[in-house]
Amino acid sequence: MKAVVLLSGGLDSSTVLFQAKANGAECYAISFDYQQRHRQELDAAVVIAQSAQVQQHQIVAFDLRLWGGSALTDTQMDLPTRSISEMANHIPTTYVPARNTIFLSFALAYAEAIAADQVYIGVNQLDYSGYPDCRPDFIQAMQEVFRLGTKQGREGQSIEICTPLINLHKSDIINLGNRLGVPWEQTWSCYSDGGGTPPKACGQCDSCKLRLAAFAELGLEDPIAYIIT
Repeated sequence: MKAVVLLSGGLDSSTVLFQAKANGAECYAISFDYQQRHRQELDAAVVIAQSAQVQQHQIVAFDLRLWGGSALTDTQMDLPTRSISEMANHIPTTYVPARNTIFLSFALAYAEAIAADQVYIGVNQLDYSGYPDCRPDFIQAMQEVFRLGTKQGREGQSIEICTPLINLHKSDIINLGNRLGVPWEQTWSCYSDGGGTPPKACGQCDSCKLRLAAFAELGLEDPIAYIIT
């Protein structure tokens, strides 16, 4: 069984990669350099892919700064630093227009080219993400695209989209990752590039706050370094 795994280098996608491997899949990782502000995640993705001993790791480059529309691609926009209670039910400024549609399209092309059976993605509809392209109805629609838009799909061998984290809270994902042996110290979730050598996460952005809160909920210490905690 072959699987293409979308790997950002963050907590969720790293857990998905290790889950795919635990499921017995031969893993091919794909990451995206879309000129995002938090480019440290690409370095993390390379290290995580090596830790998981993937068959191949592709990094696809394109530039979503061309039209902006997100705090992750437009440096003129401030990164959100909301409280966790403020994150609920609001699409954040870090939403990148159609990002997961684009990512899944690349992953589908890669998967069909290598005759893969599955595409794994670490989308999650809980814990205040608010992203419209992390929800079950979006994944169901993309699954139909996978079926109708490929030779494999039309021949009755549609590539399956696997979303093992979609109904898990962040603390549940950490528990799962602990069981799978995910090296948290090698992951990167911060929306900024951090500072220092080695780099430190900001501790203030939405992503840092959710990650810190989840580790704290479990009575654990996040092994990466933060500027502010």
